[in-house]
Amino acid sequence: MHLKQSLIIAIAFSFLGLASWELFWRSEGKMPDLDDDKNLWAVQRAKVNKLTKSDVLLMGSSRVLFDIQLNEWESETGVRPIQLASAGASPLPIFHDIVNNTDFNGTVIVGVTPGLFFSTTYPGAGPWKRAQSRVEYYQNRTYAQRLNHWLSLPLQKNLALVSTTEEGWSDDIDLKSLLGTIQLENRLEKPIFPPFYNFGDIDQDRNMQMTQKTVNDTAFANTVKLVWKTIVTSNDQPPEREATTSFFADDAKKFKAKDGNLILVYCPASGLFKEGETKFFKTSEFWDKLILQTGKKGYHYEDYEQLKNLDCPEWSHLSAKDAKYFTTELIKIMKIDGALSHSKTN
Repeated sequence: MHLKQSLIIAIAFSFLGLASWELFWRSEGKMPDLDDDKNLWAVQRAKVNKLTKSDVLLMGSSRVLFDIQLNEWESETGVRPIQLASAGASPLPIFHDIVNNTDFNGTVIVGVTPGLFFSTTYPGAGPWKRAQSRVEYYQNRTYAQRLNHWLSLPLQKNLALVSTTEEGWSDDIDLKSLLGTIQLENRLEKPIFPPFYNFGDIDQDRNMQMTQKTVNDTAFANTVKLVWKTIVTSNDQPPEREATTSFFADDAKKFKAKDGNLILVYCPASGLFKEGETKFFKTSEFWDKLILQTGKKGYHYEDYEQLKNLDCPEWSHLSAKDAKYFTTELIKIMKIDGALSHSKTN
């Protein structure tokens, strides 16, 4: 009897503790959200094996993730794309995986963010490794890992207290992240980068949108800008234009042999990023030569009146409203060109 009472009391206190912790974080403005981790990516990658010639894959870095909206694409074309873009990563390993490890011959949209696309082909480098690690995880994931992911989804969707990310945002609230926020006077190691807070919300099919806080709160947007500025100014590695272009062109040739439809897209940038890309990644030297060497259609935002003046609140990604507009207008341009002939369109 005492054991039963003890069990009931323990459960009651556990529930009370969890409820209090959940309410506390909600009072702090934290809401349930999904982690855009390797599991979420792998689920979308697995869908490729069942796609047809009329389907569409999106890949690139975070600009494709934020700027191309799945709902608008589906509304305009009748096809819901599979989102395989990966933040902070080169698209080359993912495109290489699709070309060499699948029979997919539909439409592939590849975003070209020059600082990442032309960064490297070295397997140990960050932009390459971030993408390749997701490919390898998909190839090697176990049934236990798949089950663990599916069981975690209801918790991620409904409880703020389990909010944590693979990226390690500064506003994560798991125990490890919270301990990392404790400031010790004599701590020897100092953080290399300023705090980096999550500024996007993602759905289960990886449709990403910028948070309204990033759009409306200039001070918050400035924290993201400070991180971008720190990354840009601390990077002294020159771009590998020839190696990256050659690697990608080889895969583009293989994809063409399958009768695949490859389209390149250069999404908008503002402020520091636009200035840097204009100066260090001259269109004539990087974008134009990439299009020429691959022989594929390319869409650069600066080439179109309706796109060239779009502003990115934190310099590199569009607001949810502008991303919907960008997606819709981009599809209209592609339709006029007949670029989406592989895909059924409304």
